[in-house]
Amino acid sequence: MELTESHSINRSSRLEKMIRLYESGQASDFMDRVLDKVFAQEAAKEQALIDQLRNELDGFEEQYGLDSETFYVRFRTGEMGDAMDFMEWASLYDMYTNALGRLTVLLD
Repeated sequence: MELTESHSINRSSRLEKMIRLYESGQASDFMDRVLDKVFAQEAAKEQALIDQLRNELDGFEEQYGLDSETFYVRFRTGEMGDAMDFMEWASLYDMYTNALGRLTVLLD
């Protein structure tokens, strides 16, 4: 078994334990505080990443006179070609949308 697979199984096991504790009403106030703090710290890190990515996306948008969402749709349909700048822009946009999704989950 690979290390990452083992790590994933351990994570799942811990999450299952936590779910059982919460579902049975056995979670403590301490657990609530710890989880709130962890979610807040992760959200702050994700927001910093979003800000950094947004700054990089703004540079491409200014350079090419196109917003990232429109660019991405055109890139995915093959309208933009495969220039290195466009590959990087698309990658940054993927990272940006993934980070926004993660932040949404963390803040829910």
